[in-house]
Amino acid sequence: MKPDVLLINPMLPAIDQALRDAYTVHNYYEQADKSGFIDETGSRIRGVVTGGASGIDGALMRRLPALEVIAVNGIGTDAVDLEQARARGIHVSTTPGVLTDDVADLALALLLAACRGICQSDRYVRDGKWGKSALPLARRFSGMRVGIVGMGRVGRAIATRAAAFGCPISYTDLRAIPDVPYTFIADLHALARDSDALVLAASADDAEGIIDASVLNALGPQGYLINVARGRLVNERDLAEALEAGRIAGAGLDVFADEPNVPSGLIDERVVLQPHRGSATVQTRTDMGNIVLASLADAFAGRRPTTSVTT
Repeated sequence: MKPDVLLINPMLPAIDQALRDAYTVHNYYEQADKSGFIDETGSRIRGVVTGGASGIDGALMRRLPALEVIAVNGIGTDAVDLEQARARGIHVSTTPGVLTDDVADLALALLLAACRGICQSDRYVRDGKWGKSALPLARRFSGMRVGIVGMGRVGRAIATRAAAFGCPISYTDLRAIPDVPYTFIADLHALARDSDALVLAASADDAEGIIDASVLNALGPQGYLINVARGRLVNERDLAEALEAGRIAGAGLDVFADEPNVPSGLIDERVVLQPHRGSATVQTRTDMGNIVLASLADAFAGRRPTTSVTT
């Protein structure tokens, strides 16, 4: 008999088909009466496939007594009840490494778009304003001082890309990292003061609101904030107020504290917005899906998934 798997979010068609070939898959995201659906199927569910933003909360986990593995199609685990998973011996696996290039690419795209006014210029042309009114001059990106919060895989990939544009790179992390050729600045406020663009790339699952009014003031009226890490790293009210007051120049955001809800104060001409699409390419989502498949197969065979963070 095939193991029963609860699918929280849709997957790519090829990965979805592979899941259905190997398992009895239940599409949780299609259920109108989710609680009633779990009443009927919960006792049989041995695996859960979910996204980093969706996760699975403790209440739902408690209704799945046979659960053995939670395969997260992403790298974030802050939406998963890890304490309960560890207590019950449930594997929680992620898909590290394969997202790095796409997330770094998007960070640079957000920064370029924010500095050069790409979105505003696109609307200007589409709205037939070209030749009828003037656009403000943009900000040169090449040579900007880029400060990176978190020099892990993604942070390093962002640094490599920005350095190719002649940007001096500095960073902060828990400690200086010996094998990177960039300037370490221990204090976040000092990093912001010394940067034209502050890019958030830290996983920092336990951090919240570290980018607040004081950091934004240090970044200053010519500075840009880019977030491809965690939405809750930013105090969004402080960011909206800084934008309104002109205390920073702009921002590029792929993540938010309460997705998919974006505060109205961030719907601003100077902010480039993305709906959490850092890994949203066919190539990377396929690689992620294959790791999910491998994690399920390992767990059901009694092996520890390679990317498990709990066992």
